[in-house]
Amino acid sequence: MNDAGAEPPRRLRGHALSAGCPAPLGASFTGDGVNFAVFSAHAERVELCLFSADGRKERARIELRERNGDVWHVFVAGLTPGTLYGYRVHGPYAPEAGHRFNPNKLLIDPYAKQLSGALKWSDAVMGYRVGSARADLSFDTRDSAFAVPKSVVADPSFGWGGDRPPRIPASETVLYEAHVKGLTMLHPGVEPGLRGSYLGMCAEPVLEHLTRLGVTTVQIMPVQAFVDDRFLVAAGLRNYWGYNSIGFFAPEPRYMSQGRIRELQIMVRRFHAAGIEVVLDVVYNHTAEGNEMGPTLAFRGLDNASYYRLKDGGRFYVNDTGTGNTLNLSHPMVLRMVMDSLRYWVETFHVDGFRFDLGTALAREAHGFDPQGGFLKAIGQDPVLSRVKLITEPWDLGPGGYQLGAFPHPFLEFNDRFRDGLRKFWTGQAGVAELSSRLSGSAQQFDHSGRPATASVNFVTVHDGFTLEDLVGYRAKHNLANGEENRDGTDANHSDNFGVEGPSDDPAIRAARAQRKRNLLASVLLAQGTPFLLAGDEIGNSQGGNNNAYAQDNATGWIDWSDPDWALAGFVARLTALRRAHPVLRQKLFLHSRPRQSDGIPDLFWRLPDGSPPADADWSRPDWRCLCAEIRAASASPAGAASDDVVFVVVNGGATTEVTLPEPPGERPWERVLDTAAPEAPGTVETGPRVPVAAQSVAVFAPVVGARPVAL
Repeated sequence: MNDAGAEPPRRLRGHALSAGCPAPLGASFTGDGVNFAVFSAHAERVELCLFSADGRKERARIELRERNGDVWHVFVAGLTPGTLYGYRVHGPYAPEAGHRFNPNKLLIDPYAKQLSGALKWSDAVMGYRVGSARADLSFDTRDSAFAVPKSVVADPSFGWGGDRPPRIPASETVLYEAHVKGLTMLHPGVEPGLRGSYLGMCAEPVLEHLTRLGVTTVQIMPVQAFVDDRFLVAAGLRNYWGYNSIGFFAPEPRYMSQGRIRELQIMVRRFHAAGIEVVLDVVYNHTAEGNEMGPTLAFRGLDNASYYRLKDGGRFYVNDTGTGNTLNLSHPMVLRMVMDSLRYWVETFHVDGFRFDLGTALAREAHGFDPQGGFLKAIGQDPVLSRVKLITEPWDLGPGGYQLGAFPHPFLEFNDRFRDGLRKFWTGQAGVAELSSRLSGSAQQFDHSGRPATASVNFVTVHDGFTLEDLVGYRAKHNLANGEENRDGTDANHSDNFGVEGPSDDPAIRAARAQRKRNLLASVLLAQGTPFLLAGDEIGNSQGGNNNAYAQDNATGWIDWSDPDWALAGFVARLTALRRAHPVLRQKLFLHSRPRQSDGIPDLFWRLPDGSPPADADWSRPDWRCLCAEIRAASASPAGAASDDVVFVVVNGGATTEVTLPEPPGERPWERVLDTAAPEAPGTVETGPRVPVAAQSVAVFAPVVGARPVAL
């Protein structure tokens, strides 16, 4: 079953054909033509299809007669950037054996540098006959070219000028997760024509806001080309977040205001000029083709048995990702594609790192997760990728998928135990033992194999879940707008509404919520590790209680800039300034309450409010709600141990408490440099050994520097 339907014109007048080269993969403009190279180990015949400028007419079909190993290639003289193309691949249609070749289906080049047009959902994009009693074992002969985005021959050259990566050390990094459209669509300072675009993302008002906050690194939600799921389109929704990749080299076209990939390069260059890094959220664990009942758009039709992890003889897909399929990074050519893609984004777009969605799936070998597996080893030795930031979600949905702390250096890992632990402490569900573990860098998970304390990415909110505003305003999720009868999204929110579900006009409730937000933000910025902020949290953005706004490409998902809480944004800026001013708040080495060689003073004192050290039994006392910590440079650091920097942090989850301050260091008295109960108060020099700390608050004390307090 390999009928390719009606024959299109096969002669391409005025364009001489020659063998070309097997490398590089993809479509490469050489100045006098274009070299096409594509991988397929099990194909019997591969055809290159060229299209008219509007993508509607197939102008020519060229057979790739040259094969070097499993790479098929041809050179077409005279073609230029902007040429639209795709592939048709002939071979066995035998789903039971893992093969799903169907030359009636136009295929996107996995190495395409640009895509033109959006996917038009139609039964024609399915390799099988929809509705057939034989389901995916049937064969569909309809031509899908009208519905599939076209690959574009792109020229990614760009004048970078003096662009240099900021190279922010992990110890100084403050991560800020943002969505290109969500951050800018309602921003009054962004020109209307640029809102929702790469160029809008780097507009001066946006960069100024991030700089004022003290953000060093923006983590951008997926901008590799993706498609909207069919069930969402049918419901009048879209895949807003973008975790549905179809092109690992192509920037998502919907964020281009002028249809040029250089817009993303301009964005990165402008971020760098502002001293801010750009980290891309990337999805290499699965593709938009779904399970056996999904569309044939690229990988499935090129070589299903190579690209995907299969089971039950090959008909069905391993679904460790929860999305229907899992890419097979154990295959050398699939691993090569991912590595080529990562290097391409660093070298061509100058990005500063990556955050890997469901990272465990990438490090999974036949026997399960392997910290010495092919993907992790390949990255570790790569001269390009070893110098950028590497951040991962340490989990997937497969067996043994939760791997927090198991990734090798230099990976940073999203620490969901930090999130849950801090949420539980502030809602009274956890005690000071959990709090102390998270504030000191989650050493139980990360202090091994030479890993630094910065390996823990500390967050209380992220895109999938409540915003900070909703975390203090809702006890239950409100996801009906997603069309799944409120079944989607987690129920384990560990949130509080202070007696009213949703917005409230009660001044007392509003004040309590505001203080809880400051407490949570302070907990993130004062903890050892790498702090992470969700865009919009700093101005009080709400999603109306929706904790899974993946399909809300509308005012629910976009950040509301109409009534921003600038006081809260100012408080965040004060926190980041405090972190910059005190190296002991952002150490690479873990703190274990061990004496320092320079002065014999331990690097970390835990204290009860009366100043005494806690006994073992105290850590399990439910009534102990006020934890005090005296923090110095880590004892294991020969250079840092000589530092006289010290801070005294009080986290009070109970009633107003009198706290005994430690002995002042040297001749310098303690100054209260931060108080979440009085967020705008200037620094206050404390004259007595006992000081009040307000109920449900965080206070930070530091020695007075010189003749007056350090200005934050």
